[in-house]
Amino acid sequence: MKTKHLALAAAIAAAMAAPHADACTNLIAGKKATTDGSVMVTYAADSHNLYGMLTHTPAAKHAPGEMRKVIEWDTNKPLGEIPQTAETYNVVGNINEHQVAIGESTWGGHKELVDTTGNSIIDYGSLIQIALERSKTAREAIDVMTSLVDKYGYASSGESFSIADPNEVWVLEMIGKGAEKGAVWVAVRIPDDAISGHANEPRIRKVNFKDKKNVLHSKDVISFARKRGYFNGKDEDFSFADAYEKHDPATRRGCDARVWSFFRRFAPDTEKYYAWCAGTSDEPMPLYVIPEKKVSLKDMQWRMRDHYEDTPFNMTSDPGAGPYHVPYRWRPMSYEVDGKEYVMERAIATQQTGWSFVSQSRADLPDPVGGVLWFGTDDTNTSVYMPFYCSMTEVPAQLGHGDINTFDMNSNFWMNNWVANTAYERYDYMIPDIRKVQSNLEDKFQQTRPAVEAELAALAKAGDMAALTAAVNKEGAEIAKEATDAYRDLAIYLMVKYMDGNRKKTDENGKFIYTEYDIPASPEFPGYADKSYYENIVKATGNHFLANPEKK
Repeated sequence: MKTKHLALAAAIAAAMAAPHADACTNLIAGKKATTDGSVMVTYAADSHNLYGMLTHTPAAKHAPGEMRKVIEWDTNKPLGEIPQTAETYNVVGNINEHQVAIGESTWGGHKELVDTTGNSIIDYGSLIQIALERSKTAREAIDVMTSLVDKYGYASSGESFSIADPNEVWVLEMIGKGAEKGAVWVAVRIPDDAISGHANEPRIRKVNFKDKKNVLHSKDVISFARKRGYFNGKDEDFSFADAYEKHDPATRRGCDARVWSFFRRFAPDTEKYYAWCAGTSDEPMPLYVIPEKKVSLKDMQWRMRDHYEDTPFNMTSDPGAGPYHVPYRWRPMSYEVDGKEYVMERAIATQQTGWSFVSQSRADLPDPVGGVLWFGTDDTNTSVYMPFYCSMTEVPAQLGHGDINTFDMNSNFWMNNWVANTAYERYDYMIPDIRKVQSNLEDKFQQTRPAVEAELAALAKAGDMAALTAAVNKEGAEIAKEATDAYRDLAIYLMVKYMDGNRKKTDENGKFIYTEYDIPASPEFPGYADKSYYENIVKATGNHFLANPEKK
């Protein structure tokens, strides 16, 4: 029908679809690739219907015969039950008390490989949660996850997982087997001095299957692909990503480009993979690269705020950004003009994020202190990353359960949404005000970590876990309240300062200026900073708005 354009748009729209996990991004850094020796994983849970909250599952002992319910993460649908283990660990969000952290991104794969029996009961979200409850290391988590799907069946589509502990980090990729029970999978350890990432595309291609130390896989990962007609080459040429998923320029641009934008910041040689992402080359981007400079915690946080700045995909410079250079595009992701289909860019930072995190797993600190989840709700670009330790046992009130249809002035998610949605309309003017509050909070939280962690480590060394837990819970509650209160104040400030399209005058501290007679100073009328806004009006209307038209 409408040639390649329609197919391209349909593919990229599908790649960016909106079930909970179908548009997530993970960035990864090994312990020798980071400035402080921590293993780091990032994750953005992107969905138009996902409420941003922090979950907690307490450590527990379980009696023989006790069962664990399995609830599908996307739908809250009960899938079944499995036997409980004798002991489960404390889990805070996506990190457990042993500093194991797990993220994911969905890529779908061949549709016929989704379970067709209706008997599988382990979905990808349950895999993450159960593995965190039962694993002390990343390798142990991989074993738990793959054993679960082998025994109880896999109830999701193609998935990539980032799995970290204080000493190593892995990427596990998995897809079901249709009418057959279980899944095929492959896992690769990311070198300690490397960075990696995945974003709704499988990324593991040719690997050395003889390298048992760094490569794990299901026994039938190649033979199953042969049987289904997905692969017919030599074993050494097998590519999991290419066998179990179809790649095209649209999915590369909508998915792999996010990882490329991360790579290029720290490994300039990866600029060449722009061609892969843009669909003009078939040379794939590697699973991981060695950065020229080490990555900091702040680097990882800010990479989660990426809108392809300084790249050809830059979302702030094309006409779609409007006169205020807004780096967001409202859905749907494709549109038609003159019979041709076009697409929007899909960056790491996106408006529909429910929550995100940057995890740190650190071998030089006791587990209760070494594992930190820097957690934020809503859009990564405007939210605040708050530090919560893996030993936390009480979720702050501002991060508890909520409803995406019920506004709550005490909810961190809702206050972040209030700020972000206010700024989306006049981004250029408002983002500097947001950055001040955001940076002040994050800088404070990071600068206070050494002193806080010294005290916590001393409590851990003394074996006073009750005091450590109480301190972690207390500080977590204070941080969540401070960040939420600050953004409530910020939302009100933005409303007042930019009311009616004007900009009220402020001093160097952001305080509103009053005249000598104690009345508000007259506001500024900044108009539209982008000249193209006015040029486009003239192009569309000709002389209709001409101030001094020529007389006939």
